[in-house]
Amino acid sequence: MQNNDFRAKQFMPFDALKGFKEALKLIEKQKQDKKILSEDNTSSLNNKLKKLKKNDNVTIKYYSGMEYIETSGKIKKIDTINKSIYILNSKIDIEDIIDIEY
Repeated sequence: MQNNDFRAKQFMPFDALKGFKEALKLIEKQKQDKKILSEDNTSSLNNKLKKLKKNDNVTIKYYSGMEYIETSGKIKKIDTINKSIYILNSKIDIEDIIDIEY
């Protein structure tokens, strides 16, 4: 009888592709299209961007690949050459920002 138990264990399911299920879940997320801002919204956003300073506490909503993300914290750096803002450990491209709250 012990021989049959060993044989049954040989055919038990196992996860041959570790992380594959998690990767599939990421792909299953619905992709959100990047919004195009109206002239009024763009103008308002540009005014907010001009007022930003290092160490300001802000919440920024931006597009990242497939979805919109909201990040809050103090601004570490504003890079005008590369057009990006650094908050905590996040680098946010200015062109991807759709809203800023102080």
